[in-house]
Amino acid sequence: MTAQEVWFITGAARGMGIDIARAALNAGHAVVGTARDADRVTEALGEHENLLAVSLDITDETAAKTAVEAALERFGRIDRLVNNAGNFYAGFFEVISPDQFRQQMETNFFGPVNVTRAVLPVMRAQRSGHVITLSSTAGLTGQEFVAAYCASKFATEGWMESLRFDVEPYGIHTTIVNPGFFRTELLVEGASTMWPELSIDDYDQRTQGTIEAWKGMNGKQGGDPAKLAAALITIAAQDQPPLRFLAGADAVQTAEDKAHLLLEQADAHRELSSSLAHDDQ
Repeated sequence: MTAQEVWFITGAARGMGIDIARAALNAGHAVVGTARDADRVTEALGEHENLLAVSLDITDETAAKTAVEAALERFGRIDRLVNNAGNFYAGFFEVISPDQFRQQMETNFFGPVNVTRAVLPVMRAQRSGHVITLSSTAGLTGQEFVAAYCASKFATEGWMESLRFDVEPYGIHTTIVNPGFFRTELLVEGASTMWPELSIDDYDQRTQGTIEAWKGMNGKQGGDPAKLAAALITIAAQDQPPLRFLAGADAVQTAEDKAHLLLEQADAHRELSSSLAHDDQ
């Protein structure tokens, strides 16, 4: 890595992305901040000699390649990719429309895949780089009312865990970030959160009650996005960045609970599970 790194950050016009971009700039790095509308990046972060604002719809493969070309033209390299952009389709599985479910996967899974695919040739040529992808505690364990969101994050986790083995030989690190509940715009209706399109009598009362409860949590989340951004700068500076970073005490607890659950499930039917080999083995 160079003294001044180039950080390519998606979703840099709102929420967590603003804090990550600001932290990177304050650390003396150059930032390629992307959003669907580049002007919103500049509005959020202001004019800065080390900032390049680029319009990017992460679901568009061609747009991802064009954004990478713009980054190279301005800064000549890309050291850190932060896959931050995403959204949240909330709801019980049966009332999330098929189109909503696909859109969730397009943005939260295929979006980072598109951008990473565009960036990796640059990092391989450099023989250095770091792909940081924001997942969620919803990527660690299933939860109520988030079937589509969990699916997108579980897919992201499997991809990132596997990507590590592909790119390590070329000096490229990978890190999955699992934030807990942070005070971002994730629960802002119309900005990041979309409610179910369908209605089924069996679910209607539960849906409305859950929506109202979640709306009441917006702005009261315990995690500070600025502190998470600072933590990412810290772990990125390590010679061996972590393969996974649990962000927030609630994320640590979720990971511990899932680990204990897996061990319990392994032990519950250990004898039966271990008796399934061919007799000649």
